[in-house]
Amino acid sequence: MTSPTLLEPASPAPQPPPAGTERTRRSFAKRAGGQLHAGPVAYTVLTVLSLLSLFPLVWTLIASSRTSGRLAETPPPFWFGGNLLTNLERAWNEGGLGKAMVNTTVVAGSVTVGTVLFATLAGFAFAKLRFRFQNMLLMLTIGTMMVPPQLSIVPLYLWMADLNWTNQLQSVILPTFVSAFGVFFMRQYLISALPTELIEAARMDGASSLRVVWHVVFPAARPAMAVLAMLTFVTSWNDYLWPVIALNQENPTVQVALNQLGQGRIPDQAVIMAGALLGTLPLLVAFVAFGKQIVGGIMQGAVKG
Repeated sequence: MTSPTLLEPASPAPQPPPAGTERTRRSFAKRAGGQLHAGPVAYTVLTVLSLLSLFPLVWTLIASSRTSGRLAETPPPFWFGGNLLTNLERAWNEGGLGKAMVNTTVVAGSVTVGTVLFATLAGFAFAKLRFRFQNMLLMLTIGTMMVPPQLSIVPLYLWMADLNWTNQLQSVILPTFVSAFGVFFMRQYLISALPTELIEAARMDGASSLRVVWHVVFPAARPAMAVLAMLTFVTSWNDYLWPVIALNQENPTVQVALNQLGQGRIPDQAVIMAGALLGTLPLLVAFVAFGKQIVGGIMQGAVKG
């Protein structure tokens, strides 16, 4: 007697897709491949924020084109005057801004190159290498960011005086040649942006440490290096506290020269604003010239990450 055969349950018949499912999927796919468009609220908010961001620059330009007496009146002027070229010429000559521009370019450029180079190397070491006291050294580096810079002015000035570097540009360059923020910034970026497998593959191919840094680390860190260079250059260009102590009017930076413009018995506010405008123009030119490359590098790094 044969045992009964168990019948397998029949598979359910395929159901037709609900109406509109295919059309909805095509609609989502079309929108996913297209560009997102902002609404009127987003455009309104962006316009207001842009105007607020541009207002200090516009006001500096308006004040530079007026006289000091007109700026002291109430209400202040809200449109351009006819003294812009006169005030710019006075600020350039009275403040010695020609030499100050050259000095500030040398200082900011040197500090930027040094910070980007050494911060990238140190960030790579903290991110991908293993050595003794690594965590302790990293904590000490980050801890220096907690110390107010005003506390180091007196010992730093005494050190510069012992080296006979007062009133010389190296007294402004070397103390800021590398920053703890730059080291921490590059470390955090390289942890995720630089795969360890790339370093191991380069070493298996016989690459030296210098070649690994040049051909692997620097290309991977290029977006972060561009951002750090921009931040460092702007910070160094606008630095006031230490340059005004370490330098004098014979060898000034832009901030020291602008400080000299405001030291008269009755400071001419229009001339001071004209000097501030001249000191800001190189930063605006640099951003217009290299802003696209910096933003492109940031977006390239974001896509690779």
